[in-house]
Amino acid sequence: MTLPQRFLRELEEYLRDHRNQAHRVWHHLHGMERNFLLRSDLQDAFADLVAESDQGLSASPIARLIGWCQEAALNDAWIYLALRTRVARWNYLRIHVDTMAPEPIDVSVFLHFKEQLADGCCDDEWALEIDLEPFSREFYKLHEAHSIGKGVEFLNRRLSSRLFEDLGKGDRRLLQFLRVHRWRRQQLMLSEQITDMHELRHALRLAGDLLEASAAQTPWSELSGPLRALGFEPGWGNRASRIRQTMQLLQNILEAPDPENIEQFLARVPMIFSVAILSPHGWFGQADVLGRPDTGGQVVYILDQVRALEKEMLSRIADQGLEIEPQIRVITRLIPEAEGTSCDQRSEAIAGTHHARILRVPFRDGDGSVLPHWISRFDIWPYLERFTVDCERELLAELGGRPDLIIGNYSDGNLVASLLSRRLRVTQCNIAHALEKTKYLYSDLYWRANEAQYHFSCQFTADLIAMNAADFIITSTYQEIAGTAESAGQYEAHGAFTMPGLYRVVHGIDVFDPKFNIVSPGADPEVYFPPSDTERRHLHLLDEIERLVLGGETGEDIRGALTEPDKPLLFSMARLDRIKNITGLVRWYAESPELRTSANLLLVSGHVDPSRSDDAEEREQIELMHQLMDHHQLDGQVRWIGRHLEKDLAGELYRFVADQRGAFVQPALFEAFGLTVIEAMSTGLPTFATCFGGPMEIIENGVSGFHIDPNHGTAAADKLADFFACCREAPNYWVQISNGALHRVESRYTWARYAERLMTLSRIYGFWKYVTDLERAETHRYLEMLYSLQFRQLAKTLRKD
Repeated sequence: MTLPQRFLRELEEYLRDHRNQAHRVWHHLHGMERNFLLRSDLQDAFADLVAESDQGLSASPIARLIGWCQEAALNDAWIYLALRTRVARWNYLRIHVDTMAPEPIDVSVFLHFKEQLADGCCDDEWALEIDLEPFSREFYKLHEAHSIGKGVEFLNRRLSSRLFEDLGKGDRRLLQFLRVHRWRRQQLMLSEQITDMHELRHALRLAGDLLEASAAQTPWSELSGPLRALGFEPGWGNRASRIRQTMQLLQNILEAPDPENIEQFLARVPMIFSVAILSPHGWFGQADVLGRPDTGGQVVYILDQVRALEKEMLSRIADQGLEIEPQIRVITRLIPEAEGTSCDQRSEAIAGTHHARILRVPFRDGDGSVLPHWISRFDIWPYLERFTVDCERELLAELGGRPDLIIGNYSDGNLVASLLSRRLRVTQCNIAHALEKTKYLYSDLYWRANEAQYHFSCQFTADLIAMNAADFIITSTYQEIAGTAESAGQYEAHGAFTMPGLYRVVHGIDVFDPKFNIVSPGADPEVYFPPSDTERRHLHLLDEIERLVLGGETGEDIRGALTEPDKPLLFSMARLDRIKNITGLVRWYAESPELRTSANLLLVSGHVDPSRSDDAEEREQIELMHQLMDHHQLDGQVRWIGRHLEKDLAGELYRFVADQRGAFVQPALFEAFGLTVIEAMSTGLPTFATCFGGPMEIIENGVSGFHIDPNHGTAAADKLADFFACCREAPNYWVQISNGALHRVESRYTWARYAERLMTLSRIYGFWKYVTDLERAETHRYLEMLYSLQFRQLAKTLRKD
């Protein structure tokens, strides 16, 4: 997409005719003495100029330019601008300070200029450029921003109309697809007896006559003889009425392919009986792990996901008339030095399921010896290739064959899923949870400065490979993909970036690719429900919670005792790292007399004793917490609990805070989704959450909760204090926001909806991959080269053995 010619002419004319005004703007930006300016910097600077003296600036082409600009890079002679004119549509422009001549440029030129500014010695004309666009030029792409995240609907519309166009090729592929389904040695759907589409149509008509004459509840067992004689195998349904509906859907597709019929038909096809879920890093377990380094929402997400998926799989298999036990394996790392957790057990049954287990596979050093201790998610890259091979062997032995679907989680799990799905030729789904590049400012540009601690060279390369290798990607929100009208999304930020001295990405991931789908998770309804549901409440835990929250006990895992326990509680629960911004929340609270008067602050986060943490960043945050509490004398108003709470206790704690007419706050600098936000809202707790990331989409501001800007702590504290003041003046206000939160979650964020959608997506992408060219063989070959020549070499440099 290029800048409109009319705008360029208007800009040229303005810069020529109002040279002094333009120079005033450029001079002001240069006066900030920074080579790189973000959107907020530019807008604040421009607003200051307009407030000082508008002189037509606010209505000028420069105002539009600043409104579009996401980033500026400048030196004494040039200003380079990255312009986001619409959601996910980018242009690049440079203006010479002396000539005032605007010039559209390629993304490569913009990135090269950034490299020179960031690293003066980096002027490599032959730097490696990664460009995946040529491999998808002929591929179907979305065009409208509002369609982003609706990939499967788009594919169904585009491909269904072309299914039978290619001289019978579509017929043959559809017939082959119906015959390919098996469970071990049991043939499903169609037998080899039906050899062409004419025979299939004829058999469907005869089967229709048979089923019409049968009672609706007649089971498959009584119909299997005559249906098998026609070429139909089990899998069409468990009773006559369902079998007939499934066959009618197929007849409708054969008559005139329709996206809705295709989706409904594929949802009934017996395709998925086993699922492998990859999550290598952290302490993956079911008890005593939450709050440990690298261990939080992702573990909760996956365990809840597994329970919901198994229920959905069991329901579908029963509807298909099959007697098959679905199998789910969550594959993670085995940690011999397990510190009292179950992370040293090879296999562990997942509570609340019948056929799902955690399968742990160890990391191995170059000599094959097992790595005994936990290591940070930023240090695991050298171990993942061997881990993939070991996982393949263990998984095939566990399942007795290949899984039907592989789901990756986070950067490491997505890379392993990419390698494993390629080796086993299985449909692959990716879930990012959080992409580190957007969490750490300029982490790509100044990657060398962060390399010793974070190894972003490996992580960003792994993300590029996994994103492009996946058959489909699910996200929790639209913002995760494409942001808002004002700011770029997490995936969108991987479209173009540079890592000076390593490579520059000119076309990385395209958010208009139909592989993206929004599938929002929920909170476990057995744990997170409103306080009014007294029959399900764990009232026996209330005494323990009162002691935990309001008691006078302090020690190595608790600091602070509330001197005015009757005040409402302002509650937050998260890992204690910089991005979660718990120390920021404490600072807001400490510096707001109104908020300190209105509520006590309850924190469940990290450790209180820094010696108990293995994570350098967490230890730093612990020390900062103690400094803040000492400096502001908070021990009578802040209760800091450094314990890992089990789910039932955590659920009842949310309700306890709600009983006190309190509120939940999620102050993160950025949050990809925000499971704690959903948990809090599910219990009817009024919730304040960051405006950066998923919570912006989850919460309807002022209706089902409130947005806060973590970069403006005073304003956030004022908003919190105002809420408690409103509740004192009008007690029904708390109930109004609480009811809004409950309604929002019930209407959009449940695990049942999630599981149904994920299973349907898996079938649809698997189908189109089989009957069309969704395989993307050329892209995979390019990614294999990137993996071998870049990622493997980078990972090798991290090995300590």
